[in-house]
Amino acid sequence: MPICIECRYPVPQLYHVLHSSGGAGSRKPPPINRSTKPTQPNVSVKNTAPPRSEPKPSTAALGGDVRLTQCPRCKRFADKYVEHDNVVLFIDLVLVKPQVYRHLLFNRLGREDDELDPSITRLGVLLLLFDVYLTWSRIETLPSHLTSSSPIPHLPILLQYAFYVLLCATATAAQHLSIRWVAAVLGFGARSHKEVGEHGQEDFEVPARSTPNGISTALFVSSCMKLFPILMVVWKYLDAGGTVARGVEWAVVVQNLEALRILLECGYLGAAALVGTGWVSRWAAAWLILGFVGLQQCI
Repeated sequence: MPICIECRYPVPQLYHVLHSSGGAGSRKPPPINRSTKPTQPNVSVKNTAPPRSEPKPSTAALGGDVRLTQCPRCKRFADKYVEHDNVVLFIDLVLVKPQVYRHLLFNRLGREDDELDPSITRLGVLLLLFDVYLTWSRIETLPSHLTSSSPIPHLPILLQYAFYVLLCATATAAQHLSIRWVAAVLGFGARSHKEVGEHGQEDFEVPARSTPNGISTALFVSSCMKLFPILMVVWKYLDAGGTVARGVEWAVVVQNLEALRILLECGYLGAAALVGTGWVSRWAAAWLILGFVGLQQCI
């Protein structure tokens, strides 16, 4: 069931369609001419006038206007992002607004069968490929004495690409699996609880929403900041000491923390423990693989 993105109150639907009485479905067909008078024979006449374009159906003819549902608890729109485009969603994700995370995790991408939404799968592949590009470019720009003992820079391009895909995929899997495991052990989001109202009374029950793929969805959605360095493909700039890359990583950490806090309702301390566990696991997996090929100084 969808929820209100402002107060988390369950609502039956996010919007409803108001059908117009003057739409195309209410028009009556023209009466049939049943006259017995003889008709003139059909004569084909060549039409020299330019063809007229058919009028486009109006919004009312297509099904009516859309009205957002008002939350019965807070009296605000249950989900205002229903009528917003993806650009607005991306901007609010960058601004770390809790409402946009509730819209994406609960009302748009959340599934009861615990399956990843196809759009999340595509986003995960995009993040992985872009992570490969950033990691590869960062290691290639390092001084030669840090990479001289490794055979990776001397391999063919396809083998190098396969190595970096394996490196980034293993690090991402370690991050997701460790966060899933810690959340399951600590029981974050696994039990329903009562939401306390303003006057101390039990207002409504918040159902359990912790699922393994739900956690991965939250991590992928909150990692969209990794796409910002795509500007490196268009404009070359000198990232001295990796300042820009580290700034992006810290921004992703903040977004991961907020997304897990909203999804699991575990507070900032619990979310920080999960995010810290995930990034330590990611770093350890990358360190083991790079150390195996002689690139441990490039971590």
